[in-house]
Amino acid sequence: MTVAAAELLDYDEVIAKYEPVMGMEVHVELSTATKMFCGCANEFGGEPNTQVCPVCLGLPGSLPVLNQSAVESAIRIGLALNCDIAPWGRFARKNYFYPDQPKNYQISQYDEPIAVNGYLDVPLEDGTTWRVEIERAHMEEDTGKLTHLGSETGRIEGATTSLLDYNRAGVPLIEIVTKPIEGTGERAPEIARAYVTALRDLLRALGVSDVRMDQGSMRCDSNLSLKPKGATEFGTRTETKNVNSLKSVEVAVRYEMRRQAAILEAGGTITQETRHFHEDGYTTAGRSKETAQDYRYFPEPDLEPVAPSKELIEQLRATIPELPWLTRKRIQQEWGISDEVMRDLVNNGATDLVAATVEHGASSEAARAWWGNFLVQKANEAGVELDALPITPAQVAAVVKLIDEGKLSNKLARQVVEGVLAGEGEPEQVMTDRGLAVVRDDSLIQSAVDEALAANPDVAEKIRGGKVQAAGAIVGAVMKATKGQADAARVRELVLAACS
Repeated sequence: MTVAAAELLDYDEVIAKYEPVMGMEVHVELSTATKMFCGCANEFGGEPNTQVCPVCLGLPGSLPVLNQSAVESAIRIGLALNCDIAPWGRFARKNYFYPDQPKNYQISQYDEPIAVNGYLDVPLEDGTTWRVEIERAHMEEDTGKLTHLGSETGRIEGATTSLLDYNRAGVPLIEIVTKPIEGTGERAPEIARAYVTALRDLLRALGVSDVRMDQGSMRCDSNLSLKPKGATEFGTRTETKNVNSLKSVEVAVRYEMRRQAAILEAGGTITQETRHFHEDGYTTAGRSKETAQDYRYFPEPDLEPVAPSKELIEQLRATIPELPWLTRKRIQQEWGISDEVMRDLVNNGATDLVAATVEHGASSEAARAWWGNFLVQKANEAGVELDALPITPAQVAAVVKLIDEGKLSNKLARQVVEGVLAGEGEPEQVMTDRGLAVVRDDSLIQSAVDEALAANPDVAEKIRGGKVQAAGAIVGAVMKATKGQADAARVRELVLAACS
């Protein structure tokens, strides 16, 4: 049943009458060097169909070989989510036909996942936490990518041509499935977003994935149903597929709550189906939702069971880092910054970069200034995430050191950073090649001061008459003549001395 935007139930009325029940399924591509069952490169952005082989194309006679690094990453994810790690488990074949799955089945885990029964304590903006219980985290392979041409939406409806790229087929994938999330009330959309945010931060801290939602390496399917207040049975759920931003997760949950409530209030019934999320903030029907029986699961005959030893599990447990939000809280206290400043750093994706820059010797103030202002601007101009800029925390720290040593002014340092971003080399090399070092030779500065005073006799007379503030004009002229390379404070000293 379709609901027009004008007919959506008011959110306050939804909350007054219904209780939302959510379930989140998050797919995470692992950043291993190779694919899950073959030696093809696992890299984003390659030319279509160049990172393929008989195994990931499903050609007759090819056999899969399990990626050990992917298994270890899966175990670390399970441990970080407080899960029990299965001592023994098998892969299964999930049978279905779709053009982006070349074998006509997907190798996945079905009834024996690698990790089960965990939880994640999710930090919320008001300082409280919400425990989201994890049902399972299982291993599988990703599908290829379809590009639909000729439709206004980029989806298959209305398309005239579909292009297939199998580079992604076989990429290691972890699917993390929550247990039903109940009792959230009006905070359901907020908690959904906070959960995916926390999960993204955790996976990034583990170093198992780049979790780039914009590139599809982290994708969220949001399940939602409504039950009348006081009812015990869950309502019929819908699954909004492949939501690819944190904001969209929140918007999708809120929209589905209002849409489903409007249907129920009108006496209709909810159809169990997948739904497409549109960036304009609404969902549309996809396909009726299959059940496990529809996929005809059976054990994968070409792969041995996965049986990690207790020793391996404990070794991997020792690699689990501090939870990122606890790290942020600790460094916020160390840096002595407000919640607002910390929130800005988090929202810009700058926190880890600032911390790494401090580890390389920069002060937290200088590191925050660079990553939280100038480099954020550069990232926005380039249309990329902050950590995708071609500059490292070590290089930013090197720029800060050049400033602290008096070799660069802040203005000149920005030019050096631009040179680093342009691929011109390390900061000191850029400074040298561009001739940007601060001029310390008093004879050169004095010559420029004398020329500026001679060219501006009226200003020189004012300075001699006691109007010291007029020295700013001469300082500006000298800085222009020296292309900003003179030390402004030293220039001022020489100007005043010359006019005394």
